Amino acid sequence: MPNRLAHETSPYLLQHADNPVAWWPWSAEAFEEARKTNRPVLLSVGYSSCHWCHVMAHESFEDQPTADYLNEHFVSVKVDREERPDVDAVYMEAVQAATGQGGWPMTVFLTPDAEPFYFGTYFPPAPRHGMPSFRQVLEGVRSAWTDRRDEVAEVAGKITRDLSQREIDYGGTEAPGEEELSAALLGLTREYDPQRGGFGGAPKFPPSMALEFLLRHHARTGAEGALEMARDTCERMARGGIYDQLAGGFARYSVDREWTVPHFEKMLYDNALLCRVYAHLWRSTGSDLARRVAIETADFMVRELRTAEGGFASALDADSDDGTGRHVEGAYYVWTPAQLTEVLGEQDGPLAAQYFGVTADGTFEEGQSVLQLPQDEGVFDAERIASVKSRLLEARSRRPAPGRDDKVVAAWNGLAIAALAETGAYFDRPDLVEAAVSAADLLVRLHLDEHAKLARTSKDGQVGANAGVLEDYADVAEGFLALASVTGEGVWLEFAGFLLDHVLAGFVDGSGALYDTAADAERLIRRPQDPTDNATPSGWTAAAGALLGYAAQTGAEPHHTAAERALGVVKALGPRVPRFIGWGLAVAEAYLDGPREVAVVGPSLDDAAARALHRTALLGTAPGAVVAFGVAGSDELPLLADRPLVDGEPAAYVCRNFTCDAPTTDPERLRTALSR
Repeated sequence: MPNRLAHETSPYLLQHADNPVAWWPWSAEAFEEARKTNRPVLLSVGYSSCHWCHVMAHESFEDQPTADYLNEHFVSVKVDREERPDVDAVYMEAVQAATGQGGWPMTVFLTPDAEPFYFGTYFPPAPRHGMPSFRQVLEGVRSAWTDRRDEVAEVAGKITRDLSQREIDYGGTEAPGEEELSAALLGLTREYDPQRGGFGGAPKFPPSMALEFLLRHHARTGAEGALEMARDTCERMARGGIYDQLAGGFARYSVDREWTVPHFEKMLYDNALLCRVYAHLWRSTGSDLARRVAIETADFMVRELRTAEGGFASALDADSDDGTGRHVEGAYYVWTPAQLTEVLGEQDGPLAAQYFGVTADGTFEEGQSVLQLPQDEGVFDAERIASVKSRLLEARSRRPAPGRDDKVVAAWNGLAIAALAETGAYFDRPDLVEAAVSAADLLVRLHLDEHAKLARTSKDGQVGANAGVLEDYADVAEGFLALASVTGEGVWLEFAGFLLDHVLAGFVDGSGALYDTAADAERLIRRPQDPTDNATPSGWTAAAGALLGYAAQTGAEPHHTAAERALGVVKALGPRVPRFIGWGLAVAEAYLDGPREVAVVGPSLDDAAARALHRTALLGTAPGAVVAFGVAGSDELPLLADRPLVDGEPAAYVCRNFTCDAPTTDPERLRTALSR
């Protein structure tokens, strides 16, 4: 039986193209094969930088006897969750409902009608820690399918009916107010870890969206506690092993509460979101640490994730060759005191060990340590430390590098575009803005069709076959809106409008709720709909933010109304689970603040005084403020209409809730208007 993955574009599927398992991609043909041969479907879902996906592949899917059994008794379907988040979401919901937990690799057994009846995640090759072996699971499922088909059908039908009847607590169409946002802040305060920063226990994930809410809440209300939680969490993460102290960039999460030992994969979405958070923290506080981390993270994305076509790759693997031929998690990043001395010499080796917290016992495995910046690091010579970092980075570059998932995901590129555009503007780095523009050009050129419909992925300049989901439309629109504010180019606002028109036409129901897939998307056993923010902003809350920003730029009432109605879910969930609706809360802060609309006009785009006003506007901390910059009399952006110079001088106009301040030519007055 042939393996049918060789012509896929997904790096994850291509990793399995040489398996002896006769894999199918997710397709109608696979389920037709299951019907024709009267076999159940094994659905295996993962992604290319997933450590335990690699482990299960090596143990089971590369094993010939296991593959022979699968090929005889099952139709095996392999799905990249990053290419098909809709398939992943529907069956993950079933796994979590049935088992109380989920994760990847996800292993689900389906009828030929795609109805699930047995679930799991990773299964070992031999029984272990109370888990059955994968072969035992396969034999049990085959036995049930052969001998108890009616029971299987009944279970599958009940699960599918239960899923289709599940209702989310939407909470109506009224946006949250002061009471709900105060309750959300109180909820975060209760879960805050005052000793270590962040929220909850181990494993500890970077709470980027909750941090954005805290920064916006402080900007709007002056609440010092909100700023303190954001500032301290950002510092703890930046000093921890979760942050790459040599090359910048954040790992996916920390396995401990102290941010010491990361799960080493580096995701584009984490780094885009955190780059923006640290840039906004600097904007609020002037913190040198925040400035350094924002710039280093932006540089990491451009240096290590940028593709030849100008987009950004999805991820770097956690695993790499440890120099002996074994693929080991973290091998690229960890050090022993002896390795430091070997690279740096007898004088600087011990200095580096002290500075980076590298100990004889190690903070990771086998006496190795993850580099971090201990809180009591003392005083060090800055030039000497810079030399140490440079030499260690050069030595590390000679190690076998982690693999890269070169798939360009539209949504995550949208997040990167927003982060790079703003970071470039704040820190006078036009190269970062240009990188954002190049990624945006790629999305327009390759991912958008003639109807402005968006494809989810591309790789090596070849667009993927999967349609964009709500988060793709929303996050790309968010990136384009940021580009419009930074560059003053109206084309980005226009493209954002095309995308958001699709959101209104295909993703919103009559009540104002949003679905993750378009009305004309492939029908699954349930149309996915998840408003919670987890690793990234949900499509729902991201759409609310982009719709609100677009309405502020254009005055488009349908978009403002849709944003307001979508925020009803934040009113329902914000006080109850604030950690899991962080972006929704950040959007709600913008909604309560107006958001403010700023138009800056000058005699030319190169006029120094006009550019100073523009920069001041971008650095304003008012939540969700939108900025239009252009030549007086221009129709490039709607906010520029009827905005003349003032006595021949560049001027800034600030409006909020249909009321406008008097125009000002003074950057200080503008700064005050956008920070009070």
